[in-house]
Amino acid sequence: MPLQPTDDTRIDGARLSRTGIPEVVYAQSKTLEQIEAAMRSLWDAQQFALATRVPGEMLAVLAARLPDAALAERARALRCGRLPRTGRRIGVICAGTSDLPVAEEAAFVADALGHDVVQLADAGVAGVHRLLDNLALFGDCAALIVVAGMEGALPSIVAGLVHQPVIGVPTSIGYGVAGGGMAALHAMLSSCAPGIGVMNVDNGFGAACFAHKVAMAGRA
Repeated sequence: MPLQPTDDTRIDGARLSRTGIPEVVYAQSKTLEQIEAAMRSLWDAQQFALATRVPGEMLAVLAARLPDAALAERARALRCGRLPRTGRRIGVICAGTSDLPVAEEAAFVADALGHDVVQLADAGVAGVHRLLDNLALFGDCAALIVVAGMEGALPSIVAGLVHQPVIGVPTSIGYGVAGGGMAALHAMLSSCAPGIGVMNVDNGFGAACFAHKVAMAGRA
């Protein structure tokens, strides 16, 4: 018999048509059975399901059990199928390799939502030439997601160089007064470069969803 969501789970199968973004399973603190049941219910409703923050030991198990599954181990994300391709591109720029789990979550979700993703890693302010040498990669992107920990300066630099909206994602990477991402969050919120929107700490998923809405704005 197919697994069904528990009495505590109410799947919102109409969310995609209502908001343009389907319901996504936030897997942290859920059991394997709860995640699988929710994913199967979403798959049955729309031939697409996505889960984020999946505990690492569950990823391979779920991928083996679920239909048309693909996983991103470092991002701790899992999808079944993908939404139709939009023809739009989203850029994801990551300051340091320690920030990659958050950047890869953003990239994986943006891809699952139907976008082509252009990625650049290890392009932080300590070696800003790495960013400058590669800016041309992002010329036709609808939005740029910029992920950074430490002092969180990278989104400000990017926003001062490009025409696209920039979505800053602070990460919890950093020593001492970095405060688990609070220094980076405050820096991004205080940026003098216009055109920056800021997500919560480590919220690559939220950044991808916002970039998706930017990319799809005005389209029928």
